[in-house]
Amino acid sequence: MSQEEYRNEGRRPAQSRSGHGGRRVAPSHPEGERRSAPRRRKKRLGGWGVLLYVIFVLGISALLAGVGWIWANDVLALNKPALTAVVEIDEGDTVGQVADKLEEQGLIEYKMVFKLFCSLTHTSGKAGEEGAKITPGTYELNTDMDYHALIAGMRSSSGNLSAETVTVTIPEGYTVRQTIALLAEKGVNTEEALTEAAQTGDFDYDFIDNESEDLSRLEGFLFPDTYEFYVGHNAEDALDRLIRNFVSRMDEERMTQVEESSYSLQEIITIASLIEEETDGTDQANIASVIYNRLEGSGNKQGTYGLLQIDASLLYALPDHTGPITSADMQTDSPYNLYQNAGLPPTPISNPGLASIDAALNPNSTDYYYYALGTDGKHHFSTTLAEHNAFVNSSSYGG
Repeated sequence: MSQEEYRNEGRRPAQSRSGHGGRRVAPSHPEGERRSAPRRRKKRLGGWGVLLYVIFVLGISALLAGVGWIWANDVLALNKPALTAVVEIDEGDTVGQVADKLEEQGLIEYKMVFKLFCSLTHTSGKAGEEGAKITPGTYELNTDMDYHALIAGMRSSSGNLSAETVTVTIPEGYTVRQTIALLAEKGVNTEEALTEAAQTGDFDYDFIDNESEDLSRLEGFLFPDTYEFYVGHNAEDALDRLIRNFVSRMDEERMTQVEESSYSLQEIITIASLIEEETDGTDQANIASVIYNRLEGSGNKQGTYGLLQIDASLLYALPDHTGPITSADMQTDSPYNLYQNAGLPPTPISNPGLASIDAALNPNSTDYYYYALGTDGKHHFSTTLAEHNAFVNSSSYGG
């Protein structure tokens, strides 16, 4: 072996990595097996990124909650300024056209939400079509009415208005029954519709028991005043107007007096209703003093034993009674019989005016426990039973 050969012998030929002329070729894979694509390393959010993401999610959630609350206020008639408007629904009006009219009058804020509500409650079709919940007519509506009440208020059976109006003066001391009869007589609505509304209407006031279906639940709160109504007025809204008037008359000063007394609002109005039925028109504060003395006096309360013995309350339980109160009447089994039951009757017995309400809040300070009507048309007050009997047995007694 030559020296050159020896050098060559010590050198190993370079092996081709591919066996194909030095070009790199991807290694072969078994048939049917795909080479997986390289994976990128996921970038992790830094501290600021996480914070921004949380803020974004919370912001979107708050935005959606805020929008939902705003819409709910419109649907449920919450926090709306007081407004009453007359809306005319024409034959063939669509739900969209009705929504436009309600929005124009300020009764709703979001007509798209109203249309969605109508869709969900199956209030569809055109006004006047068979089966449509909204019927053509002229209606008085207000912002105290939620979407459901607005739809119910746009039915001819619920109180389609005409252009004709009536003025109704409700006297102080009228009962709920008398008030309903007067409203019906004037054409505000039928006695049946008004009675049903008084029994089953949902009146949003904490002093009215919406669980009860007795007419007495409204007693004391249908404020006596002069009102103007449309002929065919919605029955529930007509009654609600009287209640709203009561609320407005019970202003902050009067409500503060109620809260500072030891009586509830209903008890104060009950006392006021007793005064209203007993007064000659000039002596409300003295009659109030007799009632409070009998309720709060010490001992046997000058022989009254806490019995108010007011005829008007007994007659409330006997609405068809005529003639003088008899001994048999005084045995009537009723919580309104104040000859048999000490304390106040369960509800007011009429709808009192402001003079009687103010007397209930501001009674005179007296020692009177009795009163009786004289021939002069005035009440005469006594401290003791003996004084009272002496007057009753005199020629001045006008009972």
